[in-house]
Amino acid sequence: MHRLILGGVRSGKSRLAERLARDSGLAVTYIATARASDDEMTARIAAHRERRPADWRLVEEPLALVDSLRREAAACRCVLVECLTLWLSNLLWAGDEERLGRELEALPALLADLPGQVIFVGNETNLGVIPMNALARRYCDLAGSLHQQLAARCDAVYFTAAGLPLALKGPPLQGND
Repeated sequence: MHRLILGGVRSGKSRLAERLARDSGLAVTYIATARASDDEMTARIAAHRERRPADWRLVEEPLALVDSLRREAAACRCVLVECLTLWLSNLLWAGDEERLGRELEALPALLADLPGQVIFVGNETNLGVIPMNALARRYCDLAGSLHQQLAARCDAVYFTAAGLPLALKGPPLQGND
């Protein structure tokens, strides 16, 4: 089963993804896309690290997510990707338009071939005002398109707010107890 979990900052999406991975009963690989670029991001990464069970395998990959998924996905494993929108940011900042296009095309296409369970986490960026900055608008457009493509291919899609999951596709879930 492949799942997509979307929500805003501090909405509970990461905790929900971690709970689903833990409850899968499978070995878990956590693919972290974040880069510790400043003190705030370093603190966020540390908080995520402290919450994760010690037996989860960690793969830190800010750019080559498709390759990491090909390597890590297995019938006996749950892969948690945290998070799609940081990965997209990293690709945009890398400044390689060809790679950006290739990665964004390859990820949705890869889903049908991935064994085991995969849980994707992403920030829903398109619920507010349209950004004034061209790069921010492009980022929101790319994130929205990526989320739509993955949602069409995932078995379940959840939106989180105030720690509560809303099933957009697939079976309903209980809150983050």
